[in-house]
Amino acid sequence: MSEIETRSAVGRLHDQLEAIQGVLHRQDDDVPLTEELQAELRLQLDALHPADIAFILESLPLDDRLAVWQLVKADRDGEILLEVSDAVRESLIADMDRHEILAAAETLDADELADLVEDLPTAMLPELMAGLDAQQREQVQSALSWGDDQLGALMDFEMVTIREDVSLEVVLRYLRRWDELPAQTDKLFVINQDNLLTGVLPLHWLLVNSPEKMVSEVMAPDVNTFHPADDAYDVAQAFERYDLVTAPVVDDRGHLIGRITIDAMVDVIREESESEALSRGGLREEEDIFASVWASLKNRWSWLAINLVTAFIASRVIGLFEGSIERLVALAALMPIVAGIGGNSGNQTITMIVRALALNQITAESAKRLWRKELTVSLVNGLIWGGVIGLVAWLLYDSLSLGLVMTAAMTLNLLLAAFAGVGIPVLMTKFGRDPALGSSVLITAMTDSGGFFIFLGLATIFLV
Repeated sequence: MSEIETRSAVGRLHDQLEAIQGVLHRQDDDVPLTEELQAELRLQLDALHPADIAFILESLPLDDRLAVWQLVKADRDGEILLEVSDAVRESLIADMDRHEILAAAETLDADELADLVEDLPTAMLPELMAGLDAQQREQVQSALSWGDDQLGALMDFEMVTIREDVSLEVVLRYLRRWDELPAQTDKLFVINQDNLLTGVLPLHWLLVNSPEKMVSEVMAPDVNTFHPADDAYDVAQAFERYDLVTAPVVDDRGHLIGRITIDAMVDVIREESESEALSRGGLREEEDIFASVWASLKNRWSWLAINLVTAFIASRVIGLFEGSIERLVALAALMPIVAGIGGNSGNQTITMIVRALALNQITAESAKRLWRKELTVSLVNGLIWGGVIGLVAWLLYDSLSLGLVMTAAMTLNLLLAAFAGVGIPVLMTKFGRDPALGSSVLITAMTDSGGFFIFLGLATIFLV
């Protein structure tokens, strides 16, 4: 087997990115790509999956990105726009004219088009909708009527339905009439004459049972069904819990109106994870890494401003004990240790609690038990590691009292970190806010200011 065949998919993708960058950089920055280089790039792009092209576009600076985008075949534009991040999609659409956008939209199914519509220029929507047939228009409007975090916005309308009063042989003949089954088809949806969902027929059951059997004999009547108003992340968790590939979506009366697929749920989980990571750092939205300076400033300024305020508060806490620090210089060297360990411990706690809240694993009663548990863990950690650093401080500065103050301050700050690590996300959830939003900033601010106050306060009382 050759080296290329044994190389992982991830390794090949990075090789392709480097190859495309190499072609781009063979041309002077201010000179358009020659026809030879354009042809070389087109050949490389034509061989790539839309998701791989999306990755490459996201990894290129804006000028290079647009140069590559112009070389992508027009009939692939729609698929690629669905794969790129929101920030990058905005830059690509801004570079397209009206005819290019309409051509890209024509290649998409109704559910895919609904994902793209919100990013398109508003003036184009009437023309775009007018180009759809009645069924597609109704499906797009249905998807757009639901919020981004609701399942209805992610529904797939392309699916295979069968009747329960036919034989498996009839079903097999029916399937052979399809040119291609919808992607992710692992089961057929069984409905009655009123379009009410009565069960599902997994494809492997269809294949291993006698063709003479009726669908009603073989189908599974107990089905995991969802409603369009369901929270998309809750449904994604259900997909993970029950190992689902597809599932039916029904209205309040049980009529089958669509299906949801595993690829959509994987996207939901990924987006939720990325959003949580961004929120913990105080970023308002996903950012194009090659965005303009102004765009990045707008995305980052708010929590930096909050962080500046909290840092100023921490500095004023230190200022309260300037006299103590002047008389015992060792305090200045040791106090960052107390604050740093407290911040790390608090971030560990808050990460666990935010995750548990996202999975709906915390109730009012369990929150009290979590507080007790985290406080106990922090007490033990504080006594152990506070004792270690206290011993080090004693040996370094030949002061037993300084070592004891260090141990006490470390323990108290870890207790503060545990209390805040549980309390901040629980309170934010209670008031309807995202518990991950700025959590790292808030916990660090509390453990910094609290750690400085506790350590310097104890030192002032017992040492100075």
